[in-house]
Amino acid sequence: MSIKTPKLNFAPYLLMVSIIFLCYSCGESKKQKPNGKTANASTSLKANDVIPFFQHWNLILGDGSNVGQATDYENKDFFYAANDGKEDWVVFKSPNAGNTHGTSNNTRTELAQLKKWSPMTDATMNATLKVMNVAKTGDASVAATYSVVVGQIHSADGHENEPLKIFYKKFPGHTKGSVFWNYEINTAGDDNSGRWDYSYPIWGYDFSVVGTDKNTYPPEPKDGIELGEEFSYDVKIKDGMMYLTFTSKGHETKTFTKNLITSSYANRSDMPEQVKKLFVPIGQDGVEQEKAYTGQGLFFKLGCYNQTNGKDPKVNKVWCSGAETHNGDLQKQYADGNYAEVWFKTAKITISEDAISNAGYFKANDGLSGKTVYPSEVIPFMDKFKILMGDGTKKDDLVNFEDKKFFYTVIDGTRRWVVYKTPNSGVTSKNSSNTRTELHEKREWTPEQGGKLTGTCKVMQVSTSGDARVAASYATVVGQIHSGEGHENEPFKLFYKKFPGHTKGSVFWNYEINTAGDDNSGRWDYSSAIWGHDMSVVGKSKNDVPAEPVDGIELGEEFSYEVNVYKGIMYLTFTSEGHETKTFTKNLIASQYVKKADIPQQVQKLFVPIGQDGTERSIAYSGELNYFKQGAYNQTNGKDPKKNMVWCAGAETYGGNIAKQYENGCYTEVWFREATIGPGTPPKK
Repeated sequence: MSIKTPKLNFAPYLLMVSIIFLCYSCGESKKQKPNGKTANASTSLKANDVIPFFQHWNLILGDGSNVGQATDYENKDFFYAANDGKEDWVVFKSPNAGNTHGTSNNTRTELAQLKKWSPMTDATMNATLKVMNVAKTGDASVAATYSVVVGQIHSADGHENEPLKIFYKKFPGHTKGSVFWNYEINTAGDDNSGRWDYSYPIWGYDFSVVGTDKNTYPPEPKDGIELGEEFSYDVKIKDGMMYLTFTSKGHETKTFTKNLITSSYANRSDMPEQVKKLFVPIGQDGVEQEKAYTGQGLFFKLGCYNQTNGKDPKVNKVWCSGAETHNGDLQKQYADGNYAEVWFKTAKITISEDAISNAGYFKANDGLSGKTVYPSEVIPFMDKFKILMGDGTKKDDLVNFEDKKFFYTVIDGTRRWVVYKTPNSGVTSKNSSNTRTELHEKREWTPEQGGKLTGTCKVMQVSTSGDARVAASYATVVGQIHSGEGHENEPFKLFYKKFPGHTKGSVFWNYEINTAGDDNSGRWDYSSAIWGHDMSVVGKSKNDVPAEPVDGIELGEEFSYEVNVYKGIMYLTFTSEGHETKTFTKNLIASQYVKKADIPQQVQKLFVPIGQDGTERSIAYSGELNYFKQGAYNQTNGKDPKKNMVWCAGAETYGGNIAKQYENGCYTEVWFREATIGPGTPPKK
């Protein structure tokens, strides 16, 4: 006989279960992070599941943000966990360009330790990793190009320098790359601009091995490390000593020892040859504090600190790579290999119980790259000047002032500079054909009263268009004395000029006569060469340039000047690393050009043919009020050379469109890192 089963109605039970499940899902779909950020909950692997030590660090991402402790955090653009088919890894990834942290030029996705410790205490860091990518573009002659830092010790105090940086670097086309570590000196004194690194090879080359030019690479290292090949480092600090061990399967284990509390580089005679070759030519020639990093708070960093950036190599031939950045577009950089990527399998740190909070470092550096540093903070004499900029804008109060088109500050990898930039065509002063972004001293003084102006600068750009026959083409003035009375002529103008196609340019200074009589149309300049040619050396035709000067100055190469007017006499001193120091003396209150017979041959060749053949007042500039000027006074303009073959350059101006001029090299740009102004002083004997 059959048994009839009664029908059961499950609908109410299913509805109840669905409601409970929905409520649970809504409650757990998001988790609140310790730093206040919200992250999607996921059963996927997190970085802290692979290496459970992220409570000891803040994480800085490749967009410059500090996301705090990454114990349950991921960001698929910069920081996440991955499996290579065999093992789990933590991925750190950072582009060539983005926002960065502190004063660096380079982006990073990097851990920074929450506590700092003395070099006298015990501390360790070890890690096993593999580098998966370094940037595909850049200038091979720049030491930092194609490299990434995978571990550091950083100082939180003083200059905030780095006694340890572990690099991986691979040139394009090579299978094997190099692993090396650098020690950065803790520079003596308050000025850190002379700091430098000494580099030790581990496998392959050290940092100093570079290409002979932008696209020429050295031979591939024989005992190098490939992308994707594992290696490990172990860092131990004890009683002021740093002990380093590097291992990789199939490679020789390497060990190093470095004293962190007693310097090996306290005297100039201690400077290694490697440093003289790499850093001294760019002005980084400091010495170290005798006690090195004694008494400073140090902390570990680990991750992916991309050393390749898009900055122009002429700014700094060690740290500025000239790589592709796609104007900071992250996904475009990732799409064509313009990034660094490092995978970590294991990592561990131990520190002394005496370690203290590193909060001060983060407070000082978080968001610093986005903070405005004004020119008056770099060169503090701005209260003594007013400025005229390349669009005709005038500003009398320069304290805490900048203009991003003309007058602002930058970091070149070692120090901050004030930038003066101006196009070939814009709006200028009443008596000039040329634009300028130039300081104008507020005080006026006679030659008898005197004054002194100094400056350390480098010219980054002169116009790439113009007429080579015109003396003023491709030139800029970086310092002046200007008369404020009479004809308002200029007893001193300091020029830099570089012809297209040349590597080296010329630095020269001009004296303009204070013309006798009321008619100033016969005025002329006499030019004196400092390094390279004087102003009179020109091309035979519009596009024909003279020979490149042998002892010239390159774009981006520093030089310094001192203009000292004392009791009517002008004393000039010009210096540049690797070049002969030059000095000149000129009487500003008694002329040597009072007769036609006194006109120099140079002037007869350059100015007399265009009708400028005047003579000078016998007392020259005596009794006239003068003032200093400094910055970028562009000598290249768009005026027709037929009007004046000395001053009218016939350059491209794009109808005065400043943005187009900047895009096409039709401008001048000068950087100053130091400058002073004050009273004239007795000349040194």
